Amino acid sequence: MNKIKNIGVLTSGGDAPGMNAAIRAVVRAAIYYDLKVTGVLRGFEGLVHGDFIEMDRKSVANIIQRGGTILKTARSDAFRTPEGREQAYQQLLKHNIDGLVVIGGDGTFTGANLFASEFNFPIVGLPGTIDNDLQGTDFTIGYDTAINTVINAVDKIRDTAESHDRLFIVEVMGRDSGLIALRSGIGVGAEAILIPETNMGVDGLINRLENGRKDKASKIIVVAEGDEMGAFNVGEVLKKRFPNYDIRVSILGHIQRGGRPSCMDRVLASRLGVAAVEGLVSGSSGVMVGQVNRELVFTPFDHAIKHIDAQEVSPAWLKLVEILSL
Repeated sequence: MNKIKNIGVLTSGGDAPGMNAAIRAVVRAAIYYDLKVTGVLRGFEGLVHGDFIEMDRKSVANIIQRGGTILKTARSDAFRTPEGREQAYQQLLKHNIDGLVVIGGDGTFTGANLFASEFNFPIVGLPGTIDNDLQGTDFTIGYDTAINTVINAVDKIRDTAESHDRLFIVEVMGRDSGLIALRSGIGVGAEAILIPETNMGVDGLINRLENGRKDKASKIIVVAEGDEMGAFNVGEVLKKRFPNYDIRVSILGHIQRGGRPSCMDRVLASRLGVAAVEGLVSGSSGVMVGQVNRELVFTPFDHAIKHIDAQEVSPAWLKLVEILSL
């Protein structure tokens, strides 16, 4: 065991189901290895201002099933500045914190990577984002719950679409990643899926509708929020091209972030949380811990964030969508 005696843990960026399970795993793993653990409230903003709480077994009792994050999360303009990061570093020294576990997405890891390099401070990250847009892990914490939330919602929309012979355009989250749209679209049997990673565009969508089944009055089109057209623009174009269709647009929004995490997300968060503590103890820093082909892997922050090596959608998935949408 190295010099790590007190581990800080924070959640940053958008909340994701399973973050609480990850916090629980970090706290209990730290206690198992006879380490102190300190919770940082409101992410990097709390780090700058020293908004810390001491955590123990009771702190994380009965939270594995809860959505959101008990440590809360917030944007931090102060942490973007050298002065703010210096203040955060002094807070860590003041409270005798030797290492950090940060739970979040690419923005979180960008900030953590900069901080770790500036102050040579040990940090290990956990991939907590519904977008599944990080390299170095097959799935991010929260992604499985989010796509199941989408499926449950669209199944209900399908009921009313069938009842009224309507075409529904459903927009899902994911920022500039279409992976939520892709998997949930396949799962709900969507007639078409528009994602930023492909170039189908509205012309391709029109072609598919014109040459698709004519005996199916109700249709579901899933659109990723990062698609260049956007759900409402797609709706306007289709209304002009197909005036006989009864077209509705539904934006699922933030319900995709909330709710009880699925079993998969709880188990993934638990496994990665323990691995993060063990990584810090063994001297790892500046890395994200993920799961690839069921094995734990540590990926440097600058390779994990999506702008460095954007995740591509396999042509096999796109062919699957084409086959199943007939």
